[in-house]
Amino acid sequence: MKVIVIGGGPAGILAAISSAKNNDVTIIEKMDSLGKKLCITGKGRCNITSSLPIEEFIKNIPTNGRFLYSAINNFNNKDIIDLLEGEGLKTKEERGNRVFPITDKAHDVLNALMQKMKKLNINIIKNTKVDKIIVKDNKIIGVLANNREYKADKVILATGGKSYPTTGSTGDGYIMVKELGHTITEIKPSLVPLVAEESDLETCKKLQGLSLKNVKIKLIKDNKEIYNDFGEMLFTHFGVSGPVILSSSAHLVKGDMKNIKLVIDLKPALSEEKLDERILRDFEICKNKEFKNSLDKLLPKKMIPVIARKMGIDKKINDVTKEERRKLVKLLKNFEVNISKFRPIEEAIITSGGINIKEINPKTMESKLVKGLYFAGEIIDVDAYTGGFNLQIAYSTGYTAGLD
Repeated sequence: MKVIVIGGGPAGILAAISSAKNNDVTIIEKMDSLGKKLCITGKGRCNITSSLPIEEFIKNIPTNGRFLYSAINNFNNKDIIDLLEGEGLKTKEERGNRVFPITDKAHDVLNALMQKMKKLNINIIKNTKVDKIIVKDNKIIGVLANNREYKADKVILATGGKSYPTTGSTGDGYIMVKELGHTITEIKPSLVPLVAEESDLETCKKLQGLSLKNVKIKLIKDNKEIYNDFGEMLFTHFGVSGPVILSSSAHLVKGDMKNIKLVIDLKPALSEEKLDERILRDFEICKNKEFKNSLDKLLPKKMIPVIARKMGIDKKINDVTKEERRKLVKLLKNFEVNISKFRPIEEAIITSGGINIKEINPKTMESKLVKGLYFAGEIIDVDAYTGGFNLQIAYSTGYTAGLD
């Protein structure tokens, strides 16, 4: 059987690998090389997957996670590790169940996958854009690319979403499947930095470049907590970013962006009472200093003038009242940034939205509308938090699409 895979990202590559065991497989990729997006994941290190067990894994896929049970059981986190190690690339596990290549190089992951494809004699056509999927009598017969028709008994569409368009993800697949009658749910950015309201923008600009580790965050909408997390974040010229912020954005994509507040606990290891005791000890040492010069042991240098300004205290420590000290405790445990919107989808790690899962067979990834058409990866309406989950979705759906 002739199989064409449209798109050479991780989903397309795994689709080709699983399909090549029994079929004549060709990947058609519009860029000059495969796996461009894979090579920039994890800041160039590639967070391959998560080591969490399947049930916990699914909990980290807030959009249509249950749809993926069959696919992940077909090809799970252990399977991708075994595949890479079978090609000579060892892996390691880091904090938060994150799995990385032992070399810390995303290119090594791609090279291992390319090596596997070479062994399977998978044909790769680069610099070629597929313009149309050709269907006759509601059945796949091929694709049209660069004004040339390629015959196929099966087509696997793995063109990605709209995030990181420079890597080739420009939404081409949405157009092709719409022409075939498929529904595309609303496309939004996910795992994306957040923009501060105008009232807090100046604060973020003053803190630009400051990375906070081991902080706790909460997202509050209409005075109700909708998400909390612990980890690392970053202040930017437009607002906030970093791992916990990117994950938090996945909880905002399904609603509007009105009345969103980010609350940061700068000292999560300390209760308010313990933090007050800590501040008292620091103040005792610095009792003759100005308030703004007494916070060096408590806060990063860049944050001190911001906290001092928010406190509005311009006097020596000896003159700071108990109420003012309590106000400082509250501020450090509840540092607020009002959020207005997402950064553009081009800056998102992944796309939220895509082909409606009701139109896809979850056991095979085949279209319920067109025989011989299969889907894999980010083009499907599934998305997860950071931590290797989205790459695993790509592998699992790709592998499953290639099997049938």
